[in-house]
Amino acid sequence: MKKNLMTAILMTVVTTILLGLVYPLAVTGLAQVIFPDKANGQLMRRADGTLVGSALIGQPFTSPGYFRSRPSAAGAAGYDAGASAASNYGPTNQKLLDRVKADVEKARAENPGVPVPVDLVTTSASGLDPHISPAAADFQVPRVARERGMGEEEMRRVVAAHTEGRQFGFFGEPVVNVLELNLDLDRSSRQ
Repeated sequence: MKKNLMTAILMTVVTTILLGLVYPLAVTGLAQVIFPDKANGQLMRRADGTLVGSALIGQPFTSPGYFRSRPSAAGAAGYDAGASAASNYGPTNQKLLDRVKADVEKARAENPGVPVPVDLVTTSASGLDPHISPAAADFQVPRVARERGMGEEEMRRVVAAHTEGRQFGFFGEPVVNVLELNLDLDRSSRQ
């Protein structure tokens, strides 16, 4: 009995050290060497080095000269990475219907006569999606181009340069990373 107990304790200590310390440190070290940008959260900086966010986490943009992200239900004010979740409202919930209706009306006032892309008025499951669809970006082109003093075709070229295709050519849909797009617009407007 004593021998079995000592074997069990020894195995617990060995597996804890191997799987709790050695393996995570090895994987972290390997990730730092092979994919340092991804291992560190794909942090985004302005040209002056100021940290502005992560390419993996959405954030609000309210100025008319910026492309806007999807709405967020994460946390009380939205975009709270510590409270990542959807609202869990069902499709017949009156609070959800009222919010979506208000967002649609606001978008239609900005761009009358153009259908509002669904991802501009609905939240993602995490509430932190950093991407919008190319249609959502195109919907915002007239406003952002006007605010930045650019032509719409020039703005569409910038959006196209930031449109990511399907993963591996067939998974998912094309997307536009809002933070990367807005940072590029800031850099190009300073030059």
